[in-house]
Amino acid sequence: MEAKRSPNAPIAVLDSGVGGIGVLREVKRQLPHEHLLYFGDSANAPYGERSRRELITLIDAHAKRLLSKCKALVLACNTATAVAADRLRARYPTTPIIGMEPALKPALAVTPHPRVLVLATETTLREEKFRALSVRFSTATVLPVPAPGLVRLVEAGLADSAESETYLRQLLAPFADPAPDAAVLGCTHFPFAKGAIRRVLGDAIPLFDGAAGTAGELARRLSAAGLLRPVASPGTVTLTSSDQAALPLYRRLWTQPRNTT
Repeated sequence: MEAKRSPNAPIAVLDSGVGGIGVLREVKRQLPHEHLLYFGDSANAPYGERSRRELITLIDAHAKRLLSKCKALVLACNTATAVAADRLRARYPTTPIIGMEPALKPALAVTPHPRVLVLATETTLREEKFRALSVRFSTATVLPVPAPGLVRLVEAGLADSAESETYLRQLLAPFADPAPDAAVLGCTHFPFAKGAIRRVLGDAIPLFDGAAGTAGELARRLSAAGLLRPVASPGTVTLTSSDQAALPLYRRLWTQPRNTT
């Protein structure tokens, strides 16, 4: 039986590494009074290259530890959501467990019959959750593009670099003609590479990610459960990682200006 959660307890935000910091910033923007505990599993990144069994073992252990002191869990990782969200919700039925999914719905609204690139990890794209999401929108052409190398570049602090741009130009060359109508950033690492992505795709192609929707769903779930922090003072933010050497990058990304374009 689950212990009763305290409204004053922190919210846990879990990602495979630095990518979820973008989601953390959106949660902070929408819920400024909440205490936030971020955990990036950089020692085991990227998740998209691990087996389902490995991921379940890792995510189960992290969730158990984080929920021993937190009132809610945000899976700020599309791969972790695809593999483990349903499992965790069954294990913690009264705890808000909020996941990510590729932001296909807003991307598909840009034109009646759009061609939409979905950049994500291999695991996200092969899971049933993504296939079901794609089938819902039969009037669109969904073009899945695994981009594991971009995760590694972001984890190395090279999100907006010549290396990322070169990688993306090679990866996206087959989709240049005809150009896509929109692109979905289906991994939380990828918004940090928006500069490089825009230089490759151009400014006319809109980019979509799921951070704002995830933070909004978290706010709704906390309110419905009576778990919003009742104190109006600013909440704290604690950054942690399974790889202590990654923390300087976490802090830099946390404090850099938010790219909303």
